[in-house]
Amino acid sequence: MIVTLTVNPALDKTIELGEPLSHGSVQRAKASHVQAAGKGVNVSRAIAAAGVQTLAVLPGASTDPLITALALDQLAHRSLSIDEPLRTNITLTDPDGTTTKINEPGPTLDAAQLEALSQLVADAAAGAQWLVLAGSLPPGVPADFYAQLTAQLRASLGEKCPKIAVDTSGAPLIELLRTLSSTSRI
Repeated sequence: MIVTLTVNPALDKTIELGEPLSHGSVQRAKASHVQAAGKGVNVSRAIAAAGVQTLAVLPGASTDPLITALALDQLAHRSLSIDEPLRTNITLTDPDGTTTKINEPGPTLDAAQLEALSQLVADAAAGAQWLVLAGSLPPGVPADFYAQLTAQLRASLGEKCPKIAVDTSGAPLIELLRTLSSTSRI
């Protein structure tokens, strides 16, 4: 099984415009689509489409539209219930294919929620072949979250720790590389 973690999931809404985007004007949409997403969720969706067992782990209340969409899509998932709504990202597409993206920041997760999410990941990762930590971190989550989680999992699961892949950028990637370099495990 391949487990994915999406700390900052998003409900992706794509709006197709019939005319090029005209700044400051009212325009009609030609079509719109909504899908539960975030890098880890997208990875789980692709893995499931390939016929491989996967589990998406993420924060979100069972009544959040994103979590509801995952259930409707029949994508296996476990979520940590939080009180804040998950983010919605908007993509505007012009007829010529030009794309404009607007990404919301996401909910704030406190230390207790991060610890509970980490435990949810540890429980799911025990026995998995791979763990994919993917995407941006929401506001307030320390930049070294992926690095610390990787170290915790390696320490607690030992030989049973799955292979870990990380898909992120910016400060979280820098912290991961710094931490792994200092422990000689790249």
